[in-house]
Amino acid sequence: MDAPQPVLQPKRLTRESVGRFFKDSWRDYLLLLGMGVLIVGFDQWSKAWVRANVPLGGDWLPTWLNWLMPYARIRYWYNSGAAFGLFQEGNLIFTSLAIVVALVIIYYFPRVARNEWWLRVAMGLQFSGAVGNLVDRLFFKHVTDFLSVGSFAVFNVADSSISVGVAALVVGAWFTDRAAKKKAKAARAAETLPPEQSTGKDEAKGE
Repeated sequence: MDAPQPVLQPKRLTRESVGRFFKDSWRDYLLLLGMGVLIVGFDQWSKAWVRANVPLGGDWLPTWLNWLMPYARIRYWYNSGAAFGLFQEGNLIFTSLAIVVALVIIYYFPRVARNEWWLRVAMGLQFSGAVGNLVDRLFFKHVTDFLSVGSFAVFNVADSSISVGVAALVVGAWFTDRAAKKKAKAARAAETLPPEQSTGKDEAKGE
């Protein structure tokens, strides 16, 4: 009969452990904060400008870009649902969801390896987009939208940030998976080489 194994006790949260965590992670949080300030700042500035200069439901473009009007325009609108006008009247649900997403990203961001830059960029974009729309939901009870392209739903800078973040996550994961499969394939090929070929290759490398 095997000897009983000791039960691992959960790590206690102390002032020293919290201080050590932030000391090790402040550069990561500085990067996340920097992305957030830039994207959320531009998102909120653009929404404020549209609310002040374009009537609700109205379209606008500078005179020299009027030729673009059939294809793209600034159109002031708002929604209380998700990005691109989906799931209207769900402001409370999406406010709670945005808070959860932001907190989860804040927690996991410093735990992502720094060489996985694509994942860190994706998380930063999604964090910034979530916070940008969260500000609208908290202060206005709806999200200001103004970017209109063709017959596509009207969206904003925060929506774009979330979408680009998701795309970066998918593309980065695909490239990482592809590289891992190539590496595994090369390792399997090396294992199946006859001993004399492996020895010959080693000797050639030594020369």
